[in-house]
Amino acid sequence: MITNPILPGFNPDPSICRVGNDYFIATSTFEWYPGVQIHKSKDLVNWKLAGRPLNRAKQLDMRGNPDSGGIWAPCLSHADGWFWLVYTDVKRLDGNFKDAHNYVVTSASIDGPWSDPIYLSSHGFDPSLFHDDDGRRWYLVLQWNHISSSVGGKPKSSAFDGILLQEWSEKDGLIGQPKKIFSGSSLGLTEGPHLFKRNGWYYLTVAEGGTGYNHAVTMARSRTIDGPYELHPDTHVITAKDAPDWPLQRAGHGQIVETPDGQTYHTHLCSRPLPGRFSPMGRETGLQKCVWKDDWLFLADDGPLPQVEVTGPGNATLRPPQKLERVFNGTILPEEFQWLRTPYPERLFSLTGTTLRLIGRESIGSWNEQALVARRQEHHRYRAETTLTSFEPDTYQQAAGLTTYYNRHKFHLLAVSRSEELGRCLMLMSCPGDWPDGRMTFPAEFVPIEDGPVDLAVDIDGARQQFYWRQEGDWRPAGPELDASIISDEGGRGEHASFTGAFVGMLAFDITGGGRTAEFERFTYAPEGT
Repeated sequence: MITNPILPGFNPDPSICRVGNDYFIATSTFEWYPGVQIHKSKDLVNWKLAGRPLNRAKQLDMRGNPDSGGIWAPCLSHADGWFWLVYTDVKRLDGNFKDAHNYVVTSASIDGPWSDPIYLSSHGFDPSLFHDDDGRRWYLVLQWNHISSSVGGKPKSSAFDGILLQEWSEKDGLIGQPKKIFSGSSLGLTEGPHLFKRNGWYYLTVAEGGTGYNHAVTMARSRTIDGPYELHPDTHVITAKDAPDWPLQRAGHGQIVETPDGQTYHTHLCSRPLPGRFSPMGRETGLQKCVWKDDWLFLADDGPLPQVEVTGPGNATLRPPQKLERVFNGTILPEEFQWLRTPYPERLFSLTGTTLRLIGRESIGSWNEQALVARRQEHHRYRAETTLTSFEPDTYQQAAGLTTYYNRHKFHLLAVSRSEELGRCLMLMSCPGDWPDGRMTFPAEFVPIEDGPVDLAVDIDGARQQFYWRQEGDWRPAGPELDASIISDEGGRGEHASFTGAFVGMLAFDITGGGRTAEFERFTYAPEGT
């Protein structure tokens, strides 16, 4: 059986393709670097990270990009012996403008190297590339209407001004004028287009209803690629918008794939909200088995509700979650970790052979250079630990420690720093949300500590989180129990302005500009029960 989500923890906007017996899914990474996650599977049940292709400055530089800007909705395809990856780099998020620039990169292998980007257009976001069977390539993208009187309000589809289609070739670029081929259903907020061809029909799937609890996959079809497109008899192929207690919520935005023997599946994003409707793992990737009836696609279990357990194409067994302990004794950052925005990680960290050395840069609120190395939260309950082996701050403007982090306005941080009164000490810092003013708080008194290494830990249990520390002997609580629900899509301004997910990791800042270093020896992430 396939168990959803198949890619747990902040893996939204899944674009899937098959090459031979191998399946690949590309997902959005927003402001996290390197850009785009690609996972690989041979059975649709077990998935492994295959790489992050946008990994150098010529491809991607997100310094200055806002929270939840950056890489939106990639589209991965394979044709003529090449992988094709189309993506958006969003430079502005709030307000009427989006400033979204779309590019394509290619590679002969999923492992790379991937080419320098070719610019496509800046009409809007969620680009897609369709390879027709006559050899022509077609570019699809959402057109964004900045002069609309409604940006995601009423009428719902006003700023989301339909799906554009335009021919594109590597030699000549975009050919002719773009044509609007689809304006969406009455649900509105139409985005995320993908084309699929079968039995002489062109099938257009789009995401609708926004990224929150009204999200859906909508389908339409046409005999010609440029329309007109008729809506699916049920309008929505996948959605949980009318089932508020369903375990998989916010289902939408995905793509069709066929197995070698002709079975059909459809990816989608989804979330697993906790009571009170908050989603610390953000939007994750799910997969549903489908059937064709009268040349229309339907879920195999009838109705549009995404299932947690889905029949797979073979007899593979899901591998259980494992405790993961990293000892930083190599020269390459372990694959589960990422950092924020910059293509120059050497200014943020290095591997010494025995430790991960962070170089204190700007604050935890920076949109430019922030020395944060972190991994996704993938489970509702887990424990993370690290050892800060070396950090000697001279001032309270230098700090290093363990953080649970969503964005610059939604985090908790337990850090070693310095107080004029206490000397070297532990500071607990929290930011309870990015609305209305995102002021940081200090939930506990500073705790003086000795020189030398410090062990730091955090336990997450749904909406509750507790930091711990020790230098010798038993673990001791660091401050009070904290509210983990703010570190979620719905925290702060909510799911329509927060598109990533919770991370946990190691951080250092030095706002004196001196670049004080902090060295971490190990990092453990252990889901409950492992």
